[in-house]
Amino acid sequence: MEYYTGCGFSGYQVMTPQPPKWADKLLEWYCRKDKLEDLQGDLYEFFNRNVAEKGLSRARMIYFLDAVKFFRTYTIKKLKILGRMNSFRLFENYWKTSVRSIARNKLFSSINVVGLAISMSVGILMIVFVSELLSYDNFHEKSSRIYRVISSFEGVYNQGDPSNLASTSPFIAKKLKESYSGIEKVLLFRRNFSGDVRYGEKIITLQGHWMGDSFFDIFSFDVKSGNPGTMLAEPHTAVITETTAEKLFDEEDPMNKVITINGEDEFTITGVVADPPKNSHIQFDILTSFITYENDQTEDGSDRYLKVTNMWMYHVYLLLHENTDPSQIQDHLDQICEEENAKSDRYEVGFYLEHLSEIVPGKDLSNQVGPTMDFNIIYIIGGLTFIVLLSACFNYTNLSIARSLRRAKEVGIRKVVGARRRQIFTQFVLEAVILSLAALVLALGLFYIIRPEFLSMDIDDTVSMVIRPVYIAYFVFFSMLVGVIAGFLPATFLSKIAALKALRDPGRLKLFTGVNLRKILIVFQFTLSIAFIIGATISYQQYKYAVNFDLGYNTENILNVRLKGNDSELIKSSFSTVPGVEAISKSAFILSSGNIWGATLKYDDPLDSISTHLNYVDENFIDLHDFELLAGSAFPIRVNTENEEHIIVNELVLKRFNMGTPDEAIGKVMDVDGEKMAIIGVVKNFQHAMIESDQHEFIFRYVPDNFYYVNLKVQSGDMISLIHNLEKKWRKIDDVHPFEAEFFEDKLQEAYSEYQYYFKIIGFLAFLAISISSLGLLGMAVYTAESRIKEISIRKVLGATERNLIYLLSKGFILMILMAGLIAVPLTYYLFDQLVLSDVANRISIGFMELSMGVFITMLIALLTVWWQTNRAARANPATTLRDE
Repeated sequence: MEYYTGCGFSGYQVMTPQPPKWADKLLEWYCRKDKLEDLQGDLYEFFNRNVAEKGLSRARMIYFLDAVKFFRTYTIKKLKILGRMNSFRLFENYWKTSVRSIARNKLFSSINVVGLAISMSVGILMIVFVSELLSYDNFHEKSSRIYRVISSFEGVYNQGDPSNLASTSPFIAKKLKESYSGIEKVLLFRRNFSGDVRYGEKIITLQGHWMGDSFFDIFSFDVKSGNPGTMLAEPHTAVITETTAEKLFDEEDPMNKVITINGEDEFTITGVVADPPKNSHIQFDILTSFITYENDQTEDGSDRYLKVTNMWMYHVYLLLHENTDPSQIQDHLDQICEEENAKSDRYEVGFYLEHLSEIVPGKDLSNQVGPTMDFNIIYIIGGLTFIVLLSACFNYTNLSIARSLRRAKEVGIRKVVGARRRQIFTQFVLEAVILSLAALVLALGLFYIIRPEFLSMDIDDTVSMVIRPVYIAYFVFFSMLVGVIAGFLPATFLSKIAALKALRDPGRLKLFTGVNLRKILIVFQFTLSIAFIIGATISYQQYKYAVNFDLGYNTENILNVRLKGNDSELIKSSFSTVPGVEAISKSAFILSSGNIWGATLKYDDPLDSISTHLNYVDENFIDLHDFELLAGSAFPIRVNTENEEHIIVNELVLKRFNMGTPDEAIGKVMDVDGEKMAIIGVVKNFQHAMIESDQHEFIFRYVPDNFYYVNLKVQSGDMISLIHNLEKKWRKIDDVHPFEAEFFEDKLQEAYSEYQYYFKIIGFLAFLAISISSLGLLGMAVYTAESRIKEISIRKVLGATERNLIYLLSKGFILMILMAGLIAVPLTYYLFDQLVLSDVANRISIGFMELSMGVFITMLIALLTVWWQTNRAARANPATTLRDE
């Protein structure tokens, strides 16, 4: 028996009977707080009365039954699970309402889906592109502790403009290994090992690196055979990939087999590794031990390769201890720089740490060891993608606000029956998200259409652009985000409409007083379209200007053939018998295509030197390419290949050293990389570098060992047969290397492919922008025509012609496009004139044609779009429209 305890007047305790506690707790658990006190008070009164009349036991039973009996919908709390169920039902209602609204407005929905899909396909492209780049080198187990040492070099020839290099000096590796703590492993290697590898009767050409023995201690490449810690430790050892092993050894076990490289050096296979993943910036077919190369460099007792300025072909990677602060190592590098720069006033070097994750994507550095991508390119492409997406979102916003008058009554009725602003906002955002998800399906199809073109822009070595399962989650999130952005403004506008105003006079609803947002968005869209078209036009004109630029020598009908290690005289002798080959010369590289070789040049003053550009050529090169000789002659035929006696210089060399006229300069002796040579000829200045650069001091030298191309002057009515005959001659001499020949003019087009890529990218974006803008304009024209159909009919009854009506309906759009042109033209001109082409030494003048093209094309497309819809409205029968009035 349970009682409350209290005090009587006499001080004795009085025991009062109470209801059962578990029944009370049940009531408190389910009953709403605002009803609990009244309900519990009433039940207590009934309980006390029943105790007096029916006894305690029956009173408790009745109390329990009453507690259960009052478990009603109006007394129970709003349970969390019920709230979630209600939310789900509400969301289901939103979904159904949105789908019905989309289905009722098929034209506007289709325009929005297509516009969003076009822009989202570029967004998907960007997601895949950036995701692949950010995955580079993340498979290495110790990646968080791996750093690369990069360099800067400033000498006499580039004072004030230091070269930024991914490479560094072997001196740094030696110094860090010997003198500083905090580093677990130091790796030194030399890039770009290549050669013909022979095993038995098989010969294949392989690419790789001279690699230090700590390579596999730092990087987590999958070793299939061999000891990772020692397989590159001994001279004349090599590690090959699985693909190389299959090509060279078929089914044989390659371990401990001896291969011959370039017909001379023998190497023992000490390891086999899996092919480097696509997302590794270090790629190779073969790795040869660096100690082999090091021994060759130091066999005469010289340590020249350890000079601090020998930083063009070597790379240093560090594995730091887990508790090492990278800034501590950078302090060591700064100290080394300070010590070395103090030793000479002819140069200044800098060494810096770069984390493995910063290599791809990363900075724009020279001498990269593998594929890379400048972060600035990602920013540019990302920015342009965002602009295109924004344009599509504006399309949705524009069309939704244009249709807002139709939906204002819907909003008003919803608010009258109790809908809150938040619920209406959610409804319209969800509608945009549904459209965006529908557009995602179409966007994926468009992605596969544009993917090959994207890969064709010389990035297939860097990324594969394959959609992986994990990307699907990114795409869905991206699609929903686009939907939220697109639907935000319309949802905000529609959700804040006052119910009475919407039902009484929806025609007077405005978003912002004094500002027509729809017109602003249309102007913005067409500004983008015009700007992209102008940009594409300028890029194409600059490309044409570059490939047709007067270089100062002849490139027509010149076929350049790569020698690939073959004897240049043998190739020349064989090719000279092919009909159609008029003349043959030899050279080290192809001028004006981006390659630059250099040498140090002095005249009278041994302290006055410059870095000159050069090419190694033979006696026929000057005549074959029609260089203009101002004085002297071309090189004579060299019988003695050991002693180099002559050079040919351009006018800028004479000007730099005050050597007088070309005739006066003939016979004067100059110092070229420490060797004395006499000037035998002077050629007129020519464009030996790409047109972005000004002309520079230049010399020709004659060193037969440095010839890597033969240059053929050809003339034939059937170039395909001629090249086929050349290839047959090549195979008789070399059946290992493929025949590689390229016309000079094709090489120049390839050299200026960057402008082609600009044209492709900007042109593609222009196509997207104008497509999206035109879709939006079509929707606006349809809405305008529909909303003014009665006005059009009345005007037609009163005598207005179709031409008058078309002008009436389209003049607003024309004014907006003209406004877009007034904004886009000066902005695009400034962008290209002052930023994109500002550092290009030889460039086009941006004129009226380039600037007016975008306005003309955009105006034409817009007029056709508007005319198509307004003409239909203008030709409608007024009797049909006004018969119910």
